[in-house]
Amino acid sequence: MSFSREKPDLNARLHDVPHQPGIYVMRDRLNRVIYVGKARDLRKRLSSYFMPSRARKADLKTRALIDSIWDFETQLVRNEPEALLLEGRLIKDFRPKYNISFRDDKRFLLVKVQMAEPFPRFTLTRLKKDDGARYFGPFAHSGALRTTLNWMNREFGLRVCRPLHPDEDDYKHCNNDIIKKCSAPCIGRVTQEEYRARIDRACEFLEGKSRDLVTALEEEMKKAAARLDFEKAAELRDMIEDFKKTLRPTRTFERGARARISSTIDPMSDVAELQEYLGLEDPPLVMECFDIANIGTAHCVASMVRFKNGTPDNANYRRYRIRIVSGQNDFAAMSEVVRRRYSRILLEGRAALGEEAADASQENPLEAMRRLEEEKPKGVGPKFVTLPNLIIVDGGKGQLSSATKELQRLGLHEVPIIGLAKENEEVYRPDVEQPLLIPHDRGALKLLQRIRDEAHRWANGYHQLLLGRRVEESILDDCPGVSQTRKANLLRHFGSVTRLRKATVEEIAKVQGIGKGLAEEIERFLRERG
Repeated sequence: MSFSREKPDLNARLHDVPHQPGIYVMRDRLNRVIYVGKARDLRKRLSSYFMPSRARKADLKTRALIDSIWDFETQLVRNEPEALLLEGRLIKDFRPKYNISFRDDKRFLLVKVQMAEPFPRFTLTRLKKDDGARYFGPFAHSGALRTTLNWMNREFGLRVCRPLHPDEDDYKHCNNDIIKKCSAPCIGRVTQEEYRARIDRACEFLEGKSRDLVTALEEEMKKAAARLDFEKAAELRDMIEDFKKTLRPTRTFERGARARISSTIDPMSDVAELQEYLGLEDPPLVMECFDIANIGTAHCVASMVRFKNGTPDNANYRRYRIRIVSGQNDFAAMSEVVRRRYSRILLEGRAALGEEAADASQENPLEAMRRLEEEKPKGVGPKFVTLPNLIIVDGGKGQLSSATKELQRLGLHEVPIIGLAKENEEVYRPDVEQPLLIPHDRGALKLLQRIRDEAHRWANGYHQLLLGRRVEESILDDCPGVSQTRKANLLRHFGSVTRLRKATVEEIAKVQGIGKGLAEEIERFLRERG
């Protein structure tokens, strides 16, 4: 994937953003996450970023953010608490440069109960551990949660004291039994079995499975209002509102850049719809997508991600450092990575078939691989990777043409392949002049976007890793003929590249492992890079 100097027009994409709550992720021209935000109305919030009037009135930080936005993506949620939870999780994962909130280690509150204790109690914590305890949450509204927990402990007569095994000595220093806030299991007012039954009912209440208590409070509030006790009615109203905030069903979101956000996506339905749009004979149960990433002429890399049954098959992701191509040439880089990927698969297939059988076969490579996939018993013979049902390349006609030519050379011309151009999400097919435009609200296009975006992420992650290494590497890594051992010998002998630049060919040739021919090459290389 190459990076355009011209900033894309993001206003054109706003009509696809719904008026619904959710989070939005801003990316810069290198596809790095630079800001994560939440909104009650995603379209209104995103529209505000691209209004010229806001850019003029904004402070320096906001103007810098707006100028850096090259792309955005959104994720719908059901309510504001979910948006708050997801926003915090993504900020902790990506550490965007323009976010300040959530950059510390603060976490949302959880309710913990250790059922292994003789008389369990509910406590608040911000860290979920693998300690056998039951956890509820996270909860976005800490104030509502504390109110709910205090009322629940009082209603069910649960202890709040800290001793693991409370006894009569602890009872002497506690007033909760006197003011009817605790069932006093420490002195045997209730048996252990009775107390645990109370804990179980409280757990059901926290899970939102028991609405009887909330319904009873609503009835009590109506009675208070009817007898004109408005103060009591208002107190009950506020308490009920806190309960509803706490007990509202809320999805949780896993930590990790690769975590999949819970949603209503039906992967297999999207696969079937994509098969229909592309007119494929078989459903694309296995898809592989290629992406090229480079900036200037430094470290051109490629990624290949594999989806199986519409979901990521992470174990079969691959990353490539482009070897043959010099400079910025996405078409040649695409040719190289497609050739390397599928020539290796064919070689592994030949090994699984047996060299003699493969040589004698009149089948084309695709037919031989498909037959091998069907006939080879699982776990028997050499391992090999199956060919995909659909190949996707990030880009338009040029990238698609380069990849198609390599498939033809390998005898895989019958494997379906398409190109997905990002600007207008056009789908290009071999030998079809006009691109296919799949409506933006269709699951087929969203599936293609998911695998393309995953390929972007995988390629850019590798690219950033190599760029980070490059900062620590010497310019000698780019010099032909200079291995890591020779580089170490040169730096050990001269101390630095600066001193090496001043050395003569004869002086360089004296270093262990460096002959006169290579010394001349090094001298010329450093002079040209000077």
